[in-house]
Amino acid sequence: MTLGALAFTLMNTLVKQLVEYNVYEIVFFRGFGSLLITMALVKKLRLNILGNERKLLVLRAITGTSSMTLFFASMKYLSAATAVSLRYLAPIFSAIFAIFFLKEKIKAPQWLFFIVSFAGVVILKGFDSNVNNIGLTLILSAAVLSGLVYICISKIGQKDHPIIIINYFMFTATSFGLVMAIPVWQMPQGLDWAIFLALGLFGFVGQFFMTKAFQIAANNLVAPLKYLEVLFTGILGFLWLGEVYTMYSLIGILLIVSGLVANVVYKSKLDKSS
Repeated sequence: MTLGALAFTLMNTLVKQLVEYNVYEIVFFRGFGSLLITMALVKKLRLNILGNERKLLVLRAITGTSSMTLFFASMKYLSAATAVSLRYLAPIFSAIFAIFFLKEKIKAPQWLFFIVSFAGVVILKGFDSNVNNIGLTLILSAAVLSGLVYICISKIGQKDHPIIIINYFMFTATSFGLVMAIPVWQMPQGLDWAIFLALGLFGFVGQFFMTKAFQIAANNLVAPLKYLEVLFTGILGFLWLGEVYTMYSLIGILLIVSGLVANVVYKSKLDKSS
């Protein structure tokens, strides 16, 4: 999981390096790099490329691509760590959606943890001058759509191989990014080529190690570690990108992550006792 978080951190940092390019071009290269890997794995494993739950696979791919596009767009307006921490509000929206689509219930302590996380959002918006309305709107929209992605994956369950799910996602991202980027295409220059090509590699590595971690270790041990991405991104943002985090930024991010980690730990304990 730590390796997965580090890979996603490197991808996020590279995206910040490309903010002068159109977001659709970034989405295209992110999707294309991973698509080459997933297509090779589909062939090697002899998987049914169309999958079984095709409607859900398409819905997951569309919501995932939309969420990723909005996330990358928000990076033009927000610091890397702020964008990543706000995107991780997705499990809260997923839990709310689960009430209606999966008939799940949210316990009182979980609502308290959600309030703590949203208090962090309020602090970021109300007191941190580095957070503007455009960036906040984009990243919260990305989090809502990411919450829907979790619901789609839950409904797919074990009916489709994880590689097929990712392949649908990457194919959709590649196609959407290319079509939207053509009218505003900006040819990458010099080192930017390497950065663009690395997006897909780091993105796939992050997804692979995160999936592997959940397969071999207990959820309550692994899930909190995914929030290391926020810490790693903050450190790289400061050291590499020269980003400055105010005290309000740090407090807001800490509240967001604390509420989410507490919810993961509490839910894991509930699952164990049931």
